[in-house]
Amino acid sequence: MKKEILTLAFARAVFVEFLSTLIFVFIGLGSALKWPSALPSILQISLAFGLAIGTLVQAFGHISGAHINPAVTIAFFVGNQISFLRTFFYVIAQLVGAIAGAGILYGVTPANTRGNLAINALNNNTTPGQALVVEIILTFQLAACIFASTDSRRSGNVGAPALSIGLSVAVGHLVGVSVQAEGPARTELPNMWLVFWVGPILGACLASLLYFYILVPYCMNMSDRVAIIKGTYESEEEWEEQREERKKSMELTPP
Repeated sequence: MKKEILTLAFARAVFVEFLSTLIFVFIGLGSALKWPSALPSILQISLAFGLAIGTLVQAFGHISGAHINPAVTIAFFVGNQISFLRTFFYVIAQLVGAIAGAGILYGVTPANTRGNLAINALNNNTTPGQALVVEIILTFQLAACIFASTDSRRSGNVGAPALSIGLSVAVGHLVGVSVQAEGPARTELPNMWLVFWVGPILGACLASLLYFYILVPYCMNMSDRVAIIKGTYESEEEWEEQREERKKSMELTPP
């Protein structure tokens, strides 16, 4: 496990998850504040969240994968796509980033506008059970879109993953804002943990199990799967690249 975390690339990835979640929360919550001059609409909030995610995925996706959501990170782990330590550090970075983003927004908005910073709550007489089902379905579609649009095994022109993921987030908010808001990293209500934590994580994990183990499974042996969890797995492409680098190094080394 030390092989993975003791690298500059790993540190950059964790930092990017912190930074991108900070920006996402700042923009998303900022769009939902009740400014006296112009109350936000559902369309405005949905577009703000969707465009923010699309922009951040485009900017940072090649560094960390731009999960920006604990439910997505946990789902990637369940799908045997990332290691346990990467999952752990990503989730911590996302939570700290969400707190930092909300804290900055709190500090730069007037008291009569910030209110409760648009924290998650149930709306329109929605029961916790109904909201839980909504969260499962909305996060399921988001996670499925992420897995499919970023799958390197897809051939041909599959479009722009950042745009697809951004639209998926916007669609989810167009429905979800009327009931509640998506995303466990934004939740501040302890009595709503079942809806805003269990719901998104369950929905994302169901999408992961369906996509990675049933619809488009990876043909890997158990040792490779364990290596992925431990963070020691090297694909054939990575092994070949390292072999070429070692070969070049040997050729340049004088006898």
